[in-house]
Amino acid sequence: MLEFYKFQGTGNDFVMIDNRGSIFDKKNSDLVSFLCDRKFGIGGDGLILLETDNTFDFKMVYYNSDGKESSMCGNGGRCIVAFASLLGIIQKQCRFIAVDGEHRALINEDGDISLQMIDVENINKSDDFIFLNTGSPHHIQVVQDIEYYDVFNNGKKIRESEFYMPSGTNVNFVEQKGDNYFKIRTFERGVENETLSCGTGATAAAIAMFDLGKANAREIKIDVEGGSLKVSFDYSDQKYSNVFLTGPAEFVFRGKIAI
Repeated sequence: MLEFYKFQGTGNDFVMIDNRGSIFDKKNSDLVSFLCDRKFGIGGDGLILLETDNTFDFKMVYYNSDGKESSMCGNGGRCIVAFASLLGIIQKQCRFIAVDGEHRALINEDGDISLQMIDVENINKSDDFIFLNTGSPHHIQVVQDIEYYDVFNNGKKIRESEFYMPSGTNVNFVEQKGDNYFKIRTFERGVENETLSCGTGATAAAIAMFDLGKANAREIKIDVEGGSLKVSFDYSDQKYSNVFLTGPAEFVFRGKIAI
C-alpha cells in the first residue's frame, strides 16, 4: 500500500508522496499516470515527490499526469511547501531545490504561500504572441471574450505546432480585466488539456503583460479558472528578478492505495 496526500492550489491538484525513504519507483511512468488518472487512480494534474537534500530543506520532483518528469510547476511548488509544513519539515519559510534550480518560499500570515520563481531575461515577441520561460515554457496570447474562448482546440493546435516541436509548450490565453488585473486560461502540455490553474503560466502572463505595456505595476493580479493569484517582481535592465507567485495551497485529503 502506498500512502499519499492530495493538495490543490487554485484548482491545480496534485498527488503528493513523502519519498524521503526512497519508497517510490521513480522510473515507473505507468504508475505515475495511473495514480493521476481521475477514473482508475487518485486523480491529479500531476504527481510530486518530496525528497531529502543535503543542502536544502527538501527536493521537489514533479511529474505531469502523463507519467513523465517535467519542468517546474509553480502551483505544485506552493503545494509542496504546504506539504512540507504539514509533515513538520519546515515552519514559515524554506529553501528547496527543483528541476529549474533553487526556490525560496514563505508561508504568509493568511496562509497563502509566496514562492520565488526564476529570473526572466529572454522574452521573444512576435506580432501575435509572446514566448518566455518561467521555469516552464509558455506561449502567451491576448484574446477577447476569454470566458467563451475555445482553449482546448486552439491551445492544442499551438502546443503541437512545428514551431514548438519537439518538446511543445504550454499555451496561455489572456484578457485584461482592469488596471494590472488579467484573467488567463491555460492549456498545459503533459496534461494535454485545460487546467483550472497554472502557476508558471500566471507568472509568464503577468511578466508578458508588463513587458507589453498593458500593466504598469510591479504586482499584478491574475485570475485563473480556479481562483486568484498574485505575481510580483523587480524590473531593471531588461531583467525580471525577485519574481514571486503568491496564492493558496490547500490540503485536501490523505489515503492509501494498492499499487
